[in-house]
Amino acid sequence: MRLFAIGDIHGCADALRRLDQELKFGATDTVVTLGDYVNRGPATRAVIDHLLELRHRCRLVTLRGNHEVMMLRARDDSSFLFKWLTYGGTQTLDSYAATSFADIPDAHWSFLESTVLYHEEVNDFFVHANVVPELPMAEQPEKTLLWANFSAKQPHVSGRRMICGHSAQKSGRPLNCGHAVCIDTYAYGGGWLTCLDVEANVCWQASQDGEFRQEVLSAPECAE
Repeated sequence: MRLFAIGDIHGCADALRRLDQELKFGATDTVVTLGDYVNRGPATRAVIDHLLELRHRCRLVTLRGNHEVMMLRARDDSSFLFKWLTYGGTQTLDSYAATSFADIPDAHWSFLESTVLYHEEVNDFFVHANVVPELPMAEQPEKTLLWANFSAKQPHVSGRRMICGHSAQKSGRPLNCGHAVCIDTYAYGGGWLTCLDVEANVCWQASQDGEFRQEVLSAPECAE
């Protein structure tokens, strides 16, 4: 009964498949993906295909990231299309060999639309970007959940630890602040895709180049 969190994938299907190959996600596992499946990296289509298949093998919780919001908005509002393309939408369309949004499968749009803003477990909660620490999860502003940069000035009012992505750690290693951990480790930019065993505090990481490594989550280093 393992509990995993996977950081921002951004079209890095090879790294995602390597994590799955090594960890062998199965029926007793919960896997929480923190959003930003699309844009920037080369293989958005393959990422979503893999996650759709993974839904049949484990309990998969798919959070929404700001890049999913941008893609859905670009589909529904043509005035936003150019901006989305500059944020990695071009790579997304290329992964589908698409000339328009109509070339993207309905199942993939349904996947994006089904993503959720947060997820809570007994000792931890999961968001894409950040929270207002004084507010319960049901009252969180969507803008903060999706767009705010990483900050851990104080613990969340629930007492749970926050697991998030969004703010790329270009060092290639998660940033652990004790009551908050950011596991976006810049997979699309030559870094690593991180999978955190939430209860064991062990990180597995895979790169697009096929490398794989495992290490214990570092001691808290930003207690502000």
